[in-house]
Amino acid sequence: MSQMKMADDKIIEGDVDLISTLPDVILQDILCFIPTKLAITTSLLSRRWRHVWCDMPCISLDVDTLTAASVNETLTRYKAPKTKSFHLIITTMMGNIPHIDSWIEGAMSRNVENLSLDFLRHYYKYKLPDFFYYTYSFKQLDITLSYDRHTIFPLECTVSWTSLQKFSLTNCSLFDEFLAKILSGCPVLKYLRLYECGELKILDLSKFLSLRILEVIRHLPVQGPRKILAPHIHCLKLHDSQLSCTLVDVASLTEANLEMSPRSLNRDFLQGMVLKMLEKLKNAEKLTLGRNFTEILSLAEIHGVPFPMFKVKALTLDTEICQYIIPGIESLLQNSPELEKLTVVEGRARFYMPVEFLDKYLKSQGFNVNKCWRSKDGATWNKYCKDLKSEHVASLVELVLKNTEKLDKMVVLLDEHFLKFKIEDVVVPTLPHNNNVTIVLSSTNKPMT
Repeated sequence: MSQMKMADDKIIEGDVDLISTLPDVILQDILCFIPTKLAITTSLLSRRWRHVWCDMPCISLDVDTLTAASVNETLTRYKAPKTKSFHLIITTMMGNIPHIDSWIEGAMSRNVENLSLDFLRHYYKYKLPDFFYYTYSFKQLDITLSYDRHTIFPLECTVSWTSLQKFSLTNCSLFDEFLAKILSGCPVLKYLRLYECGELKILDLSKFLSLRILEVIRHLPVQGPRKILAPHIHCLKLHDSQLSCTLVDVASLTEANLEMSPRSLNRDFLQGMVLKMLEKLKNAEKLTLGRNFTEILSLAEIHGVPFPMFKVKALTLDTEICQYIIPGIESLLQNSPELEKLTVVEGRARFYMPVEFLDKYLKSQGFNVNKCWRSKDGATWNKYCKDLKSEHVASLVELVLKNTEKLDKMVVLLDEHFLKFKIEDVVVPTLPHNNNVTIVLSSTNKPMT
């Protein structure tokens, strides 16, 4: 009979603990996929595991679930000479103010590459320490604040992040000159993300030759950039609750993702702001448009606003299938002669404009809402996504095929939460000039990204 032994030895004589035989570096990479607090408990498994976690390349500390004393103890035992990723979550600021600087300094002393700081409670008196702004090790930096009128950057700071490639700020108050001063110390920056960052007026990125990706997200009614000058970026994600931002210069743009949720509509808005936005997008080869933006395009089409010719080859529409998107999609397709792939994804939109808002606006302009939402062939569509039927999906496929010449593939991912028919019941139409198009119909309940 085999003999049971203590945890410090093999559990059962003759059995092989395969995981424990792996090299430390592999075990440490595995531990990076679980919370650090849980990874530390593996030290209780056996003598073999006692110090494995101490050299993990990635560490995450949540001060809401850990006391300052336990964080200090953890960092004392943590011996990795170099840290790839360090994530610090501060939920309670007041009692931890004296420790935050030392925790950050500890990460920087290990030449941390990816640093994430989440300050989930605002405390106006705290500013990041002077040493924070001088390091060659940062490659990715994410700073999240809890309040959009607060900044933890001292106004007089000078930045030297010579290796920083990705920079993300959330809920941070930034003035034009101050952001420019920060970015001037990031000579190789490739990616910039501003999420709910207020006070910006003109986002001038014309001097940053290496910047390729820009994301500006504003779902809340905070003041943000009114103008964007980014002649070197290739990819733009602009989700603007007001669409009050003008793209002054995006000459190198090849990919764009746009969404909006305006609080008011008028003819000047449709003919001015929307048309100017479309002009700046016309050379992009890859476009992703949200439901609200697509509905605004429908209003622009109904008003007779002329669309430019687009060079887009891959178009993604994050929208439910309903009558309010049809005029916009139809004109968009007719003005996209190079389109090769179209993807329609339901269920990913975060904010919807009430459809009553759209109808009310058109009625105020003298339009017959029972006619203007139809496609040009006179077909009628469902008003709400919950009323979607298989014939509506078939009609959408037919509309796309009629209005494209080079289309190679069409993908429709339907939100299964509202699906009241079997996808196989959709009768997919074919047209002589488009009989080689690959059409994929499926369902998804994937969360919004």
